[in-house]
Amino acid sequence: MKQNRPVNLDIGTIKLPITSYVSILHRASGVVLFAAVALFLLALDGSLASAESFAALAATLGSPVWQFVIWASLSALGYHLVMGVRHLIMDFGIGETLEGGLLSAKIAAVVAFILIAAIAGWVYAW
Repeated sequence: MKQNRPVNLDIGTIKLPITSYVSILHRASGVVLFAAVALFLLALDGSLASAESFAALAATLGSPVWQFVIWASLSALGYHLVMGVRHLIMDFGIGETLEGGLLSAKIAAVVAFILIAAIAGWVYAW
């Protein structure tokens, strides 16, 4: 009996197309956004407790750890937005072919990278 099962299941050696990577990262950015909303709602709740807690949070937000959290959250938002627009465009029937999907994934990845770099410049400038 011949088995038609895959021979190589080592995920490190499997070559995925760019469309797979942008899709996986789109889902991951959604998870990061979900966690970021919870974190920022907790920070908002704490800041509204008193004037002292607001001042403490304002001082804390300038730390490198919080700047990274803010950058990561805004980067996830930007990436998720760009890839969501890509999916909306594909819902209108544009770029549904294999070549169109590859091209739109590459364009969206470049736009997302530029947006994330701009977000980094904005977050770390203040």
